[in-house]
Amino acid sequence: MHAKDPQQDLDKRSAGQEQAWPRPLYAWFVVGVLMLAYMNSFIDRQILSLLVEPIRRDLGVTDTQVSLLAGLAFSIFYTLMGVPLARLADQSHRRNIIAVGIGSWSVMTAMCGAAQNFWQLFLARIGVGVGEAALSPAAFSMIADYFPKQRLARAISVYSMGVYLGAGLALMIGGIVISMVSKLPPVELPLVGSVYSWQLTFLFVGFLGLPILLLVFLIREPVRRGDARDVDGSDGASFTELKVFLRANRWTVIWHFAAYSFIGIGIITYLTWAPTLFIRTYGWDAPKVGLIYGALTFVLGTAGVYTGGFVADWLHRRGHPDAILRATLYGGIVALPVAVATPLAPNENLAVVGLAFTTFLLAYPQGLPAAALQVIAPNRLRAQMTALYFLVGNLVALGLGPTIVALVTDYGFGDPMMLRYSMAIVCGVAIPLGIVSVYLSLKPYRASVARAEAADEAASASV
Repeated sequence: MHAKDPQQDLDKRSAGQEQAWPRPLYAWFVVGVLMLAYMNSFIDRQILSLLVEPIRRDLGVTDTQVSLLAGLAFSIFYTLMGVPLARLADQSHRRNIIAVGIGSWSVMTAMCGAAQNFWQLFLARIGVGVGEAALSPAAFSMIADYFPKQRLARAISVYSMGVYLGAGLALMIGGIVISMVSKLPPVELPLVGSVYSWQLTFLFVGFLGLPILLLVFLIREPVRRGDARDVDGSDGASFTELKVFLRANRWTVIWHFAAYSFIGIGIITYLTWAPTLFIRTYGWDAPKVGLIYGALTFVLGTAGVYTGGFVADWLHRRGHPDAILRATLYGGIVALPVAVATPLAPNENLAVVGLAFTTFLLAYPQGLPAAALQVIAPNRLRAQMTALYFLVGNLVALGLGPTIVALVTDYGFGDPMMLRYSMAIVCGVAIPLGIVSVYLSLKPYRASVARAEAADEAASASV
């Protein structure tokens, strides 16, 4: 066994510190490919919700079993597997991890189309969640090595637009998919046998990931920048290093996680309940809701995500070290009254106008939490910190958000027609808590940025 050469470590760290940033055109190409992957993952994730009725009819499952397929089978494994997969991304080739993830979730989505009973579909949904857990932590870490800090928030926001592109497409095609698959007879496929029409949708969506997988192999693994920030000087992030970082930045992390989790409750409240709000309150049907809300999400949601990153980068250029969180604070203050007032609109026209503004404003901070973490975390901890945020944020927002609204409606008012008031109450409580948490995070976050910059300067001086 050869002894480790200290000079090689020094040269490696020097390259990470001094190498010029990649050409902007290629860097944006990378972001575009990763955004397409994120969009594809969200469509794969959401497609089940569009096929509830034919699945219940053909497999004989209950609403509770469907909720397990949509919720527990996917979200628990998606959040829990994110941490070990992020640790792997902090230690090894991130592009390859993303490629394996895309291949895995595409295959498992297609396997949903081959499922013949509830438990086969349940296991396939677990596989979808595990595959998708490989994407975002590694993607955020890669993007941070392609863009300097003053352009990072916008780049990550463009990647995060995939959520709203995917959600918008899912809503717009939802009514069409349901009407088509519900009328087709069973189809005979080689090796699989007879499959129901809704299963063809899973197979089709699964194959959509293959062209994106090929595009991913055009991405080069970037040089890891700032490696000298590693606490123990090793090539891989240790749990000791993670604990040291969390201890040194505990108030930043606490208020950051709290801020975006509370704001996330407002976001998921609308994504989950806005269609039902218009169906119950204004008598719309599902195709009309899907077309209008899908178009708003596709256009204004993506515009909102991009604007959030643009404002954060603009504030950074004006000398604000807390630019990303400051941009979130301003956006939250503007979003609060609109998000509360929209469900209470006296007629459907005003409700649609309010929904348009709310869609834009609640999408605005979508790319900012991960960007804020990339700025302060050592390179070898970026993916793990992102995964920890996803773990907390998804459990709070996805786990509690839709359920809190339902509990207020069912047990607070005892009337499903009172959904509009439940949405207003939840947004009126959760978003202010997020705004206060963002404000409390500004001072500790500035200290975290200063520590990170000092560590970078010390590393550069030692090279």
